[in-house]
Amino acid sequence: MSDHPPRCTHIDGLVPADGLLGEPPSGDGCVECLELGMRWVHLRRCLECGHVGCCDNSIGKHATAHSRTVGHPLVQSFEPGEDWVWCYPDDVGFQVAGAEDSPSHP
Repeated sequence: MSDHPPRCTHIDGLVPADGLLGEPPSGDGCVECLELGMRWVHLRRCLECGHVGCCDNSIGKHATAHSRTVGHPLVQSFEPGEDWVWCYPDDVGFQVAGAEDSPSHP
């Protein structure tokens, strides 16, 4: 991940609601993995709709699948202690000031 300003214009369209970057999480785990009885490695929260999906190290790769299917470009780590954001179209990760208080799964 980069320490410079992000080369992503998608983040400009998100307006923090109640101090939260993006939308509230859809739940405490990967939506699809929970429905299918699968396990995940790490979780990502879609900033546009709050969908929680698993990372690309997980078998389902549901966060990336969600982005490709619905066209939502940004995810934030949903792991405790992590606050980075990833932009799929621009293939860039970055930090957002104030995102330290973003939700994570228990």
